Amino acid sequence: MTVDEVVALCLVKPGAEETYPWGDAELVAKVGGKAFAFIGLFAGTVGLKCGASAEEAAEWRDRYPGDITISAYIGRHGWNRVVIGGAVPDDDLLELLDISYDAIVAKLPKSRRP
Repeated sequence: MTVDEVVALCLVKPGAEETYPWGDAELVAKVGGKAFAFIGLFAGTVGLKCGASAEEAAEWRDRYPGDITISAYIGRHGWNRVVIGGAVPDDDLLELLDISYDAIVAKLPKSRRP
């Protein structure tokens, strides 16, 4: 899977919006005003909420050491950085995108859910 494919998959999700809060090097995909994916356009990585807890996120890191690492600053909240096009199979990356999106939508007030 490519960075462009990851961007496209994020942006077709209901209510998804494309933002660039830190410049054009990182796209932040949001739903209801909350981030569900931090896509490093030039780095070839995506930061995702990989579970309800840091322990669940650690399971993904254990499965793919080196290609899934703890996200700086927000890793303690279950966020991981995933290498796009690395050892993580496309099906697992799709699952992680869905997990991240669903986790964020579930925490939104009903009035802001798509």
